[in-house]
Amino acid sequence: MAPRLLRHRVAGVTTLDPAAVFRALHDDPSSDAFWLDDAHGWSVIGTGPRWRIDGPLLPALAAREEEWRHDPFTVDNGWDAPPFRPGLVGWLGYEVARETMGVPDARPTRHPDAAFLEVDRAVALGPVVEGARRVELLAAASSWTGELGSWRQRTLDALRSLTEDPPRIPPAPSVRPTVRWRDTRPEYLAAVRDCQAAITRGDAYVLNLSTEIEVTAASATGFDPLDVYDRLRAISPAPHGGVMRIGGVTLLSSSPERFVRISGGTVTTHPVKGTRRRSTDARDDAALRADLAGSVKERAENVMIVDLMRNDLARVSVPGGVEVTSLLAVETHPRVHQLVSAIAARLRPGAGVTEVLEAAFPAGSMTGAPKRSAVQILDGLEQRARGLYSGAFGWIGRDGSADLAMTIRSIVLDAPAPAPALASRPLRPTRATIGVGGGITALSIPEEEYDEVLLKAAALLEALGAD
Repeated sequence: MAPRLLRHRVAGVTTLDPAAVFRALHDDPSSDAFWLDDAHGWSVIGTGPRWRIDGPLLPALAAREEEWRHDPFTVDNGWDAPPFRPGLVGWLGYEVARETMGVPDARPTRHPDAAFLEVDRAVALGPVVEGARRVELLAAASSWTGELGSWRQRTLDALRSLTEDPPRIPPAPSVRPTVRWRDTRPEYLAAVRDCQAAITRGDAYVLNLSTEIEVTAASATGFDPLDVYDRLRAISPAPHGGVMRIGGVTLLSSSPERFVRISGGTVTTHPVKGTRRRSTDARDDAALRADLAGSVKERAENVMIVDLMRNDLARVSVPGGVEVTSLLAVETHPRVHQLVSAIAARLRPGAGVTEVLEAAFPAGSMTGAPKRSAVQILDGLEQRARGLYSGAFGWIGRDGSADLAMTIRSIVLDAPAPAPALASRPLRPTRATIGVGGGITALSIPEEEYDEVLLKAAALLEALGAD
């Protein structure tokens, strides 16, 4: 029988917290596992063997998609199914641009450009409604028999053994970790001015300049990734959060931005350009929101990226199939207001996730426009590989669907030694890296751009217990 989406509703565990479930099922810090939070309140938790990628990513992904097409996967009971499909779960680093754009392979990266788990089962916890949540076990199979049936029973026993206590927020470390910024304030301001000079020359319209922060644990015991993520979720909950632990590298994200969602032959993207801080004073907060909505600079920056993304998606859509469904809407999050647009495209027949990535990765909101010129200019200014930062993470389903978020407002935890390939590492990571940046236009005020970088880094540093 062909595989389909199996669903098992778990009774009697309606107030479980996802953090408790992840710890119960995947507490071993040396194991590979994931936990994804989405905009609608769903959390999906699971694991699987690492997908071995021999050579470039895109040909390997195209081959895997072709295998799936010849082994049809049905979701006949999917009208109210959790927003997740078994398949691949993991990340793409920014340097996958070497494949999608043909830019020079100039800078070594600390981590693999792409890492995925092959996932055929997971635990899904729905949003809390009237004090209760739906909990389901999901699997890609023809029936709950054999080893899969044993997994279902073990997981049910583990979930039912948990105490349904309120979520805990672990305290920050008593000893502050060490923080080192790659660029000093004067250096970042100078880079902003260099971006503006390139724009004045006509080499670009907008450039998404970034920098990096390295945080080193105060003791050899290192960081507890789950404690850090618990604090990050409490400080700055976001529509696209997650923990991804693959090969000793852990990605923690509180991302406000979706890269692409593919479903039913349609791809959507939601570029975010334009940020203002929140205020505890209601009148001041409303004024900040209004300032963002009316900012000529921020609106121009957002529209330029919308135009770039429309052009990218047009490469894989049917003629006339690209539409801007929302333009310059202000979204409010606990720490920031942001200016967000939305674009939808109807994919041409035969176009799948591989073709979308080839056309649109990396996202224009992480590069600038025109994209190729922006990537080359930024590489010269930043003088580093970005790694996981400004790439994407999430899931690619075996039914042709996908949901990938931008790897921003994220922390990458690992051991201090360079690691060109996935390998065993100390169980507790001792180093964290954070990428932060913002869009630079001719109208940018360098000091304000630096303040925006500080704002975006604040919640991530706080979650790590750093100043």
